[in-house]
Amino acid sequence: MLGARFQIVPTHVTPDVIVIGGGVAGFSAATALAEAGAQVLLLEARPGLGGRATAFTDPGTGERVDNGQHILMGCYYDTLKLLARIGASDRVRWQAGLALTMVDERGHESVLKLPPMASPLHLLGGVLAWDALSWFERMSILRVGAALTPRGPGTGVAVVPGGQNFSSASRESVREWLVRHGQAPRLCELFWEPLALAALNQSIDQAAASYFVTILAQMFGPDSTAAALVMPAVPLDELYAEPARAWLEARGHEVRVNAPVKVEVVADRVTGVRVRGEHLAAPWVISTVPWHGLGALFESPPQSLAMTIANATALGSLPIVTVNLWFDRPVMHESLIGLPGRAFQWVFDRRAIIGGASSHLSMISSGAEAIVAMSNDELIALALADVRAALPAARIASVRKGLAVREKRSTFSLAPDAPARPQAETGIAGFLLAGDWIDTGLPATIESAAVSGHRAAALVVQGLPAPSRTSPHHQ
Repeated sequence: MLGARFQIVPTHVTPDVIVIGGGVAGFSAATALAEAGAQVLLLEARPGLGGRATAFTDPGTGERVDNGQHILMGCYYDTLKLLARIGASDRVRWQAGLALTMVDERGHESVLKLPPMASPLHLLGGVLAWDALSWFERMSILRVGAALTPRGPGTGVAVVPGGQNFSSASRESVREWLVRHGQAPRLCELFWEPLALAALNQSIDQAAASYFVTILAQMFGPDSTAAALVMPAVPLDELYAEPARAWLEARGHEVRVNAPVKVEVVADRVTGVRVRGEHLAAPWVISTVPWHGLGALFESPPQSLAMTIANATALGSLPIVTVNLWFDRPVMHESLIGLPGRAFQWVFDRRAIIGGASSHLSMISSGAEAIVAMSNDELIALALADVRAALPAARIASVRKGLAVREKRSTFSLAPDAPARPQAETGIAGFLLAGDWIDTGLPATIESAAVSGHRAAALVVQGLPAPSRTSPHHQ
């Protein structure tokens, strides 16, 4: 039923570019190319659009439920550019500044709020005023500012911080980096660790600090709005996938769902793709499939892609677990509360975010390897215990329904010894890669996907109308 909403009548216009995948990276590439004047065909293997950032209809409540709660930030410049391009900027709500309510394991509630000051002074001012910490613990924040190289706003691509601090961070874990920069254990417990886990979806003992440093440099660089939370005000597929599809079709481009693809290559040059026996020719093909799906795009993978596919296959996958809880009454007054030290680290009030009459909480467990194999009933019980320990109103409310959602391969490993992430260009002429796992310098975020899609589109625009053979070192 969901897929039928996206099915359209083919236009039979020969495309300049075929984009494989209807997620953030795919629509970023496709809409940027269309805006530049290229004829685009976007193909999605699933019945619905959105990839790993989508929604489904819960049969019990009839509500549209995200497959995992996502938030954007003011420093998501490429994502916001995509939303502006397709006329969807009004589908998000901006928080005036970063304000986080945190309830620690002892049940103490506090609020970290960044004052209206220039960045990064707003971070320092917010932490120094945070009553959850002692003065000694607050003062340790001063040691982090000097460790970051800020990036300017609106540059459109991630700039990896340079210098000795970042070089060291590429070889150490997030925890080691925090300790090296003298961060108080209580500040790590309440702020740095939940932030790192949410951004990286991996234990701070496993994830390389370099990616976390990049995120911090973006959030707390010169742009004072970069750390603002930007909350989707609609289900995820309605945020970008549906408006992007409509935007493309209104301009004469084609979007197909239920379209599994095999890429066709002759003499290390892409010739198009095959969909259910139909050959679709194009001089350029952009793949936005996730790391674990790259090899399956080919009947027989070309030798020039062997190293890229081997690295992608060896790249570890990490889960995220979301538990949705419907209560018989409101139990939250904020849209987002942090639950540091618990199995579920964040709880979102869907009623406050997208509206509706029901009291619907979405609870997120990042880096969820320890719980992903639990049964649905066990996950729901665990989430309920966490939220009742933190929110007094939840203790007297009745649960109407619980729903567990697992994304077992939500993100990829960011360990220092993880296989190399590829560049957009490959050893196959006309065949480019995009997706959050491409080497953008960012972790597996929506922003990384948008950046990669725009980069791939820019490479095509530079090379139209015919691709030039890339050298093997681009792998």
